Amino acid sequence: MLGNLCKTCFGSAIILGMQQISLSQAHETFSIKPKRTRKQRFLDSMNAVVPWSMIEQLIAPHYSQPSAKGGRPPARLSVMLRIFFLQQWFGLSDPAVEEALHDMPTYRHFVGLDAGIDTMPDETTI
Repeated sequence: MLGNLCKTCFGSAIILGMQQISLSQAHETFSIKPKRTRKQRFLDSMNAVVPWSMIEQLIAPHYSQPSAKGGRPPARLSVMLRIFFLQQWFGLSDPAVEEALHDMPTYRHFVGLDAGIDTMPDETTI
């Protein structure tokens, strides 16, 4: 029982002691560590060997910037780049990767999205 640890729960975050954390962080904190899957190990190794910052620097000058006219701001380049790689590695279409991001914490963690805080990109954004 969280008892003394969880002072207040609201929306998509909880107050843990004196620190506010997202629900996904709380889930990771209080859940038993499951077996690391082959997919998790593969994504961890790709995270280590792919030169993400170098690729982002090459793409950044050509990537959408927020418009002065308003409209929906573009998704973070780092998120969209990792989503693209997920699609290539696992043969996922735009609708399939959108669904997978909602279903699979492993994919959300890899691309840098927190389900309790971040807005998930939809298939038209991807």
